[in-house]
Amino acid sequence: MTALDPLAMFRLDGVTAIVTGASSGLGERFARVLHAVGANVVLAARRTDRLETLCVELPGAFAVTADLTIAADRERLVAETLERFGSIGVLVNNAGIGLAVPVEDEELDIFRTTMEINVTAVWHLSKLCGPSMIAGGGGSIVNVASMLGHVASSPIKQANYCASKGAVVNLTRELGAQWARRGIRVNALCPGWFPSEMTSGMETDEAAMRFIKTMSPMPRMGLEHELDAALLLLAGPGSTFMTGQSLIVDGGWTAR
Repeated sequence: MTALDPLAMFRLDGVTAIVTGASSGLGERFARVLHAVGANVVLAARRTDRLETLCVELPGAFAVTADLTIAADRERLVAETLERFGSIGVLVNNAGIGLAVPVEDEELDIFRTTMEINVTAVWHLSKLCGPSMIAGGGGSIVNVASMLGHVASSPIKQANYCASKGAVVNLTRELGAQWARRGIRVNALCPGWFPSEMTSGMETDEAAMRFIKTMSPMPRMGLEHELDAALLLLAGPGSTFMTGQSLIVDGGWTAR
């Protein structure tokens, strides 16, 4: 009998994994975690200097400077990844933006740009990576959505963000269903309040922390490492019978 090794279900040795929005915050952490379990990590973001610094810290990592609002940059990201590594096994669609503003003051360009990065780029990169995954016998796409893809954010007013993350949740369901028989799993990781560039300053703002402590069953923001296991579950072989699902890591926020 083969020795039982549950931790092997979290390994990604030799698997090529693209992480978008890898220059900071959750994306940088995701890249570090995937690298730690053996993946060939491709770092994608606009800020070249930050990507190059991270590459030094993650031997073997490959950086591609890309603006995900531009279709040609998305295509180049996938093309350069395939040229470098020959295949793609994991795609982490992490890059995202959002602006808190009352809808009556929300500019059309803000909404369009948010949807382009948070939804269109997710769809496009998934479409571009799909053929390589199918040819390789399968793969995993992890769409980083949000708990705010499931509930309203009010009293924080950000229709652009909530609309985009709700779209990602249902896009995840549809792609997961379409590709289930082709070997590609598509799932969404939905964080609650975690420190990132988008939430910068919340952890030191008394009103913001009072809001979180009042509204959340676990009265705090998430800690840096508290998405690691969820990411590895969705990206790796531990979730081979799971697709089209949303894994919400929010301290109980959406359980209220």
